[in-house]
Amino acid sequence: MSSKIPRVDTNLFQRIDLNLFRIFLEISRAGGIGAAARRLNVQQPSVSLALKRLEGHLDAVLCSRNTKGIVLTPAGRVVAAFAERIFQQVQSLPPSVAAAAGEIEGLLTIRAVSGVVSPELDATLEAMYRRHPRIRLHIEIAPHRLMLEALQKGAAEACISFDSAPRADLLYEPLMRERQQLYCGRSHPLYGAHVTNPESLFDQRFIVAGLDEPDDVRHFRQRYRLGEVPVGEAENLTEAQRMIRLGIGIGFLPTPVIEDTARRQEFWPILPSAMLPNYLLYLITKPAAQQTLPTQLFLAEIRRRLAARGGPI
Repeated sequence: MSSKIPRVDTNLFQRIDLNLFRIFLEISRAGGIGAAARRLNVQQPSVSLALKRLEGHLDAVLCSRNTKGIVLTPAGRVVAAFAERIFQQVQSLPPSVAAAAGEIEGLLTIRAVSGVVSPELDATLEAMYRRHPRIRLHIEIAPHRLMLEALQKGAAEACISFDSAPRADLLYEPLMRERQQLYCGRSHPLYGAHVTNPESLFDQRFIVAGLDEPDDVRHFRQRYRLGEVPVGEAENLTEAQRMIRLGIGIGFLPTPVIEDTARRQEFWPILPSAMLPNYLLYLITKPAAQQTLPTQLFLAEIRRRLAARGGPI
């Protein structure tokens, strides 16, 4: 019995959407269509459709499903390796173009929510300074609700934020998974205590993050009736830390923010780590055609580092 010989499509390059390879690469990395959809922050049917379109273009089955997710076929492994090469080459393109064109000047404005702790971001900014010293870096800390407005009006080139309602006209790339712990200060009666039932804390004096609170944290609070009548509110994490450290109340803070501070012994984690609310922080930008060269250089560098890390953690 003869095996099927894939047809040769000489017009494939003109017809195929290269974004299909990016989506398939996320499927192969995540090990499942649902997991890839979450990493891409899109609906699962969109990822399934993209897979079907790519398989149709190539006239080959690229993966099969099992109880744990998907398994790449031999053809799928070839395509995944090809997509990985495309991804790496595209990442290296802006720096190569910049090097050929000479020294780059410009302004790169990044808006971020308060308290972002990312080694990949830090390493990228340091590399940008070394390689392109004439690119001026401007970083603003801003509430989430002002992020997208600044991006759309040209007041920022990139934003780092959570977003439970992503816009179709912007690009969202997972930067890191952030967890929030419920902390109290050293002078608080709960210091040293471990609480497994959050609802028992409903009557505690509470510090909330105001309008910039991630949905996952707000839903957690509402589920367990926490902070229904807050005693303090702070949009900036530094001021929230201050009130919690002084014992004014208990409140949620991102775990990297506390672990990264020299005063971390002054904050006590109250809840078990397994139940902590968590969410993705995204790197949000305009479509590639609307990006400035400094933005493209920044994105190429941070994408390379995120790919080396292996995705959001």
